[in-house]
Amino acid sequence: MGMYSSFPDGNLTDFHLMHHGHFAFRGAALTIVEVTAVTPNGRSSPSDAGLWHDSQIPSYKRVVDFIHSLETPAGGQARIGIQLGHAGRKASMMPIYPGHPVVRAEKADGGWPHEVWGASPIPFKENYITPKEMTVDDIQEVVKAFGAAAKRAVEAGFDFIEIHAAHGYLISSFLSPISNTRTDAYGGSFDNRVRFLVSVVREIRANIPNTTPFSVRISAVDWMAHSPSTPQWTLPDSISLALLLADEGVDVLDVSSGGNNVEQVIPKDDALYQVNLAKEIKTALQKHGKSMFVAAVGRIADAATAQKVVSEKQADLTFVATEFLRDPNLVHRWAEELGASVEWPRQYVRADRQARAKMGTL
Repeated sequence: MGMYSSFPDGNLTDFHLMHHGHFAFRGAALTIVEVTAVTPNGRSSPSDAGLWHDSQIPSYKRVVDFIHSLETPAGGQARIGIQLGHAGRKASMMPIYPGHPVVRAEKADGGWPHEVWGASPIPFKENYITPKEMTVDDIQEVVKAFGAAAKRAVEAGFDFIEIHAAHGYLISSFLSPISNTRTDAYGGSFDNRVRFLVSVVREIRANIPNTTPFSVRISAVDWMAHSPSTPQWTLPDSISLALLLADEGVDVLDVSSGGNNVEQVIPKDDALYQVNLAKEIKTALQKHGKSMFVAAVGRIADAATAQKVVSEKQADLTFVATEFLRDPNLVHRWAEELGASVEWPRQYVRADRQARAKMGTL
């Protein structure tokens, strides 16, 4: 979840130390740094994080080291991951906030309007920049950039690496025929459209230890079923991709959806519509004997729902973002809702009702 709070050179700031630190301090066992660009033109805005140069490693290591200095409620070391990505045709925009107009980041704003890349020269929507169709050399350059960024992330000490291949960003735009009309080896057939992602996966795997957990986030569907004549990315495509990624050594598939077409129609009658997608993919993986974890995301707003998703094996784990923004004390609140006992940081132990009862009136 982008925070638009990095330095113009892509380095993390004190905000990130505080942002991830207070989640970990209050019990989150794993936090994930927002999508981090692997090239300068891969940022969605001039305020995005980036890890395209060795000089950026220290600002990330500073955050990682602080997280690692904290303990989880179970007594283990807090962990932190990073999401690596490239914004593709959604790049060089000013930070986007609800209720604010969509504005391009021009050169005077620190943007790069003439260096926006995509699978095909198709803008995301009105006011977005029409991207340059990437050459094969461009594609190979970005593949290498993903591997180099992953290597830097490991050097900074990150415990977990994720590729952002969802929501209409660069890799996602190659997967979907809505945004990929190429006629070369990277367009047309399913095998061609997934070629870029598979190359990135292999490049990252070659640059990180085998023991480093590795995830890919995808948009499971384009939500364009209301327009059956429109070529689109579908759930069967995602299932085929999941089977492929499991064989490529991916440990976790982070299942989101949409974000690649403004005409998408997202279900309104089921808050857990994305959990259902994760369940379908997990079932298919099990049927084919594949061992890859599946993560469910989206509108998991209470402890009972999160527990149900995992206990009923709809997914192997849940990733939660918005609820943590609403309540940094989410771990302890959910623990209370479930009747679980969770240790508080010693500095805040007086907020623990059970501990306070034992302490008397201190």
